[in-house]
Amino acid sequence: MNANETHCLQLLRAADPDRYLSVLYAPEDKRGGLAALFAFNTEIARIRDLIHDPLPGEIRLQWWRDLINGTEPGEASGNPVAAALLGTIKTYDLPRTAFDNYCEARIFDLYNDPMPSRNDLEGYCGETASALIQLASLILDAAKAPQHANVAGHAGVAQAITGLLRLLPLHRRRGQIYIPADILVAVGCSGTVLLDGSDQSAVTRAIDAMIALAGDHFAKFENAAKTLPATLRPAYLPASITPTYLRKLKASGMNAATEIADISPLRRQWAMFRASTR
Repeated sequence: MNANETHCLQLLRAADPDRYLSVLYAPEDKRGGLAALFAFNTEIARIRDLIHDPLPGEIRLQWWRDLINGTEPGEASGNPVAAALLGTIKTYDLPRTAFDNYCEARIFDLYNDPMPSRNDLEGYCGETASALIQLASLILDAAKAPQHANVAGHAGVAQAITGLLRLLPLHRRRGQIYIPADILVAVGCSGTVLLDGSDQSAVTRAIDAMIALAGDHFAKFENAAKTLPATLRPAYLPASITPTYLRKLKASGMNAATEIADISPLRRQWAMFRASTR
């Protein structure tokens, strides 16, 4: 790993421990590329934390899109994540369209618009978490990755929905609503109730519905994952520990809306190890 890739790996260690651990299970010569890809995700995911208005966030996203598409190549020299990512895209011939679609989907994070429907949520998860898994798979084994795009789809949706549930307390403080409107209506909840917590029973039902949706996608992933070649498995390790988080969320009940559901580092490492040996 070069200096830029090492920087990316250290960034992941603090910001995204699940993906950090998964990189360590990958072949040594692939770790730099995976670290760069996942560090890019970290950089984009935290844009909302750094802005007070959506416009600067959109400008930052456009900077990344221009950089990846080659219109601002000189800008990468002072940014180790950008430099590492561009090197990874070139080395593994990663599709730049996937990054453009990823950034387009991430615009949703900058605003407080409610998620309209389950289909919209699954589309958002597909363009973000699922795309990352597919891109990681291309780094690991470009010949076999395209054959398992459907597996990446279900794995990413399960992982992303679980991640959104874990961050529900943060999203509520911001006024963001990722639980789709049609799911809220189906369980007798609303965006207003979700944010103000005036009906705890309704909020809990909404959380349970999302847990069930994530669990359904994970079950489909787990069934399809039986055909995954060993070379691709490191790309799926972060998604493979989804049930550990879902159990934590289910046990938390209404508290999942007020306290971020997390697991201990030791439990995370154990869950990742077990997933790697299946």
